[in-house]
Amino acid sequence: MPRILPFLSALLIISGCQSLPSGTEGNIPSDRILLSAQHCLSEYIDDLDKVHFGPCLKIVSVNGQVPVVRQDGFIELPLATALTLQTSCVYRHADGTPIPATVGSAEFQVKADTFRTGGQRWYLHAHRQARGVTGCEPTLARSIYPTDRTD
Repeated sequence: MPRILPFLSALLIISGCQSLPSGTEGNIPSDRILLSAQHCLSEYIDDLDKVHFGPCLKIVSVNGQVPVVRQDGFIELPLATALTLQTSCVYRHADGTPIPATVGSAEFQVKADTFRTGGQRWYLHAHRQARGVTGCEPTLARSIYPTDRTD
């Protein structure tokens, strides 16, 4: 019995590593990028030991057309193509539910040189940080985390 536990642990670790995404980030075509169709910011507040729910952004149209959202929640966009993204933003209560009175919209311009390398995942945030902001100011990032941490 004492020898079985380490063997089973090693087997679980190996199988877990095999299920991680590959370096190609889920076989994204090299002439395209994936942009999150919707994304919510949040930030952990150390001194309060809680999560602050920041604004959420949803892409409602690409060049005036409703985007096709993949099963993984991303929209495929071509490289070297200028696009207009229409977005909708909403702020959230402390429990994470939306505050309807805070709904806003903004346009985000993708230039022909915005995405230079294909096969990557991108996120469009409602703002640069999760706390202390108002309005809808779409910010492009490679990370799911806010661009700026709130002081």
